[in-house]
Amino acid sequence: VQLQASGGGLAQAGGSLKLSCAASGNTFRDFVDMGWFRQAPGKQRELVAKITSSSGPSYADSVKGRFTISRDNGKNTVSLLLSSLMPEDTAVYYCVASKNRVRWAYWGQGTLVTVSS
Repeated sequence: VQLQASGGGLAQAGGSLKLSCAASGNTFRDFVDMGWFRQAPGKQRELVAKITSSSGPSYADSVKGRFTISRDNGKNTVSLLLSSLMPEDTAVYYCVASKNRVRWAYWGQGTLVTVSS
């Protein structure tokens, strides 16, 4: 199984970007949880959003109200809409997936988001 993230790039503060993550193989529905981490230079990796089969989406306080995660089982994709972007949102964003809620065993390659002020 591979996760392929896309959609990163350069945006101005206040703007929007949409990240997408496509999963190869026929096991997408086996992922009970999917999410997005980010890692900014010199900072720890942070889970910014996740969507679970049981409880729906949840967000880190730092992005709540600005980011929206969604999942499309028909297209084998999970997306993250980033709105009202701020320079501190600049980071490499990784899509992740879990089949057992114990650990994020599957990681995409990362896509860079840069927000200019």
